[in-house]
Amino acid sequence: MKKINDTTIALLIDGDNAAPKRLRAILEEVSKQGTITIRRIYGDWTTTGMIGWKDLLNANAIQPVQQFAYTKGKNSTDSALIIDAMDILHGELVDAFCIVSSDSDYTRLATRLRESGLFVMGVGEKKTPDAFVKACERFIYVENLDVQEEPKAEQKRTGGAKKPAAPALSTNPALMRKLRKAFTIAKGEEEEASLSLIGQALRRLDPGFDPRSYGHASLSSMVNALKDQLEVRREEKGNTVMVRFRS
Repeated sequence: MKKINDTTIALLIDGDNAAPKRLRAILEEVSKQGTITIRRIYGDWTTTGMIGWKDLLNANAIQPVQQFAYTKGKNSTDSALIIDAMDILHGELVDAFCIVSSDSDYTRLATRLRESGLFVMGVGEKKTPDAFVKACERFIYVENLDVQEEPKAEQKRTGGAKKPAAPALSTNPALMRKLRKAFTIAKGEEEEASLSLIGQALRRLDPGFDPRSYGHASLSSMVNALKDQLEVRREEKGNTVMVRFRS
């Protein structure tokens, strides 16, 4: 099996369903999974809606793919992206795919790619239909990505907008149920489980799970904020973080 840094990735962006301002953050996030060897963005480049992308293409080595909108109101971009994805799959050119879109039309594509044994990552907005999110092995919500934007005049005068406080985790029933399910899977017959196994179980249960959705940069930070519910210790040998629910 290849190490994660040896994984080759095809990044396919639906230009009609993604925002140019998030491109840099998306590239950084996807690069954590491996090397992006194919970079393509699909859309009708004759329309004004794609103008925001044009300055970013050469700077980020992204190949634009022209797809005319043959019928008004119909998105033909998805069919072009799907055809390309299948060509890449059958050409055995990469180990993984990343589909950037909030469109549920890519649900079957993600499922088909995973059936062929490839890792599939999705990137989209929190409005993305659950079917597409669950079809991916990992799904990243763009709202959780760090997007660098020019500060507005009002923010400059007031010292910047205040960051909203992180929501109280222990009062989030859905999160606690999810954590307990993941803990049960990870611990097996033991009374505690390693944090890394809990993280893997969480992403199997919910490909869109991300500690950043709950105001924390990492799973470690999140569980440490739940010490009223969890016991967290670090093993002396190996430095493994172990977790258990309090009785």
